[in-house]
Amino acid sequence: MSTATATSRPKPAGKTPGKANRKMSWPVLLLLIAGALVLFSAVGAATGNHSLTSSGQITAALSAAVPIGMAGLGGLWSERAGVVNIGLEGMMIAGTFCGAWAGYLVNPWVGVLAGMAGGALGGLLHALITVTFGVDHIVSGVGINILIPGICAYVNKIYYTDYVSVGAGANQSPPADSLPLITVPGLSAFLDKIELHHWFLISDIAGILGGLVTQLSVVTVFAVVLMVASYFVLWRTTFGLRLRSCGENPTASESLGVNVYKYKYIAVVASGAFAGLAGSYLSLVLAHFYKDGQTGGRGFIGLAAMIFGNWMPGGLSVGAGLFGFTDSLQLRDADAVHDLILILAIALALFALWQAWRRKLVPAAVTLVAAGALATWYAMSNAVPRPLIVATPYIITLVVLSLATQRLRPPKADGQIYRKGQGK
Repeated sequence: MSTATATSRPKPAGKTPGKANRKMSWPVLLLLIAGALVLFSAVGAATGNHSLTSSGQITAALSAAVPIGMAGLGGLWSERAGVVNIGLEGMMIAGTFCGAWAGYLVNPWVGVLAGMAGGALGGLLHALITVTFGVDHIVSGVGINILIPGICAYVNKIYYTDYVSVGAGANQSPPADSLPLITVPGLSAFLDKIELHHWFLISDIAGILGGLVTQLSVVTVFAVVLMVASYFVLWRTTFGLRLRSCGENPTASESLGVNVYKYKYIAVVASGAFAGLAGSYLSLVLAHFYKDGQTGGRGFIGLAAMIFGNWMPGGLSVGAGLFGFTDSLQLRDADAVHDLILILAIALALFALWQAWRRKLVPAAVTLVAAGALATWYAMSNAVPRPLIVATPYIITLVVLSLATQRLRPPKADGQIYRKGQGK
């Protein structure tokens, strides 16, 4: 008589009993997007205001998302190699200044390249201080955020005063020429006609698609290409694997023959170039001149978008879109922003029901109270105060970061000072 001995299989590493890896799948993501579209359409039909899904709103949101996304992409490259870069704001300012300067003296195409070069120089300085000299990354980033704006403001005051006759001033450069805009012929007009009918859901989708194919800057298309290319370079090539290994375990990477210093330098200089592109977008696309304080904290919002996206290009794109949408609300009418409160109230109420179904009663109750507060605000008011609309991107930044901290997974060696041969 034979007996069979049951053998228990080892549990997969990285998984805790009862806690499966909750990575959002594509079907779930598409379902959430579809639900959001239905919610926006329903509120638009009920209020008669479809501005939030209009092509103009989407175009404005995309324009506002590009500098945030490029700054966040710069942070992603740097931190994937293990170097924290909070100097993105300063590198963006270098991009705005160099881009506008070269855009006026030569042409805006050269201005875009000059902006990237200016940001790259800031990245090179950050790499020299942190990688070579081993200075704390935060200290270096703060120093860059102080140094570069000061240099730009000083040069601006002593240089551009000679160009007062062409529109320059003590804190503003002369205007540069415009970069070309792209509109898909035929498709844009067709989608615009469908949007004007205000059909439930169909017109809203047409408005969103229309905003993606109408009056797009060539720099916007270039930014999208860079975002997609970064994913393939960092996650589908040997170069990307080596760069990311420097941010996870530089000592082990060095033992395998990887030149850690070289990859850190490449990543941080590329980080500065992306931030410089974001800056040149501000001074050559959204405006046609450099002005003091032009970045408005977008470098820090880009960092928040990167953290929201869990150091991944896809998540970063979603975060940049979210922040860009809230930033562009300043251009919308007050009624559209007021309707957004109702949308948020309904969304929170649905989320509370989902939490209650999962038997998370305390979070469900808190979420339901928040939904009730927003619904009361909507019912008791007719418009949102203008200062609150302007502050919305920064409020969203704080809220999103506070909610996303539980699911973050930064590179293990991010921010650590690395010295060659330290593992021996």
